Amino acid sequence: MATVYSTAYRRLLERLRAARREKGLTQVQVARAFGRPQSFIAKCEAGERRIDAVELARFAEIYGCSMEDLVGGRVAGGAQIAAEGSAPSRSPRQRRSRGRR
Repeated sequence: MATVYSTAYRRLLERLRAARREKGLTQVQVARAFGRPQSFIAKCEAGERRIDAVELARFAEIYGCSMEDLVGGRVAGGAQIAAEGSAPSRSPRQRRSRGRR
């Protein structure tokens, strides 16, 4: 079955599972920390349930890492990686002047 998620989101899910395992936690233990059933964690990790920013922050807190560690948006030296499939960023001035010629 083909996934509807981007490569970047699939990597997030892989990092999420890896972070839990590195901490030596089970899905049940993480679910208890969330106050949710184990199936909630299983669905998040499998990509059956989309993770929102608040949940991502809670995962990071439980795993003792940053949200950035889970998302993987930076490389060594702090250089920002552009989001997959996103257009190059324009400055506010470039956005305002677009189409006004």
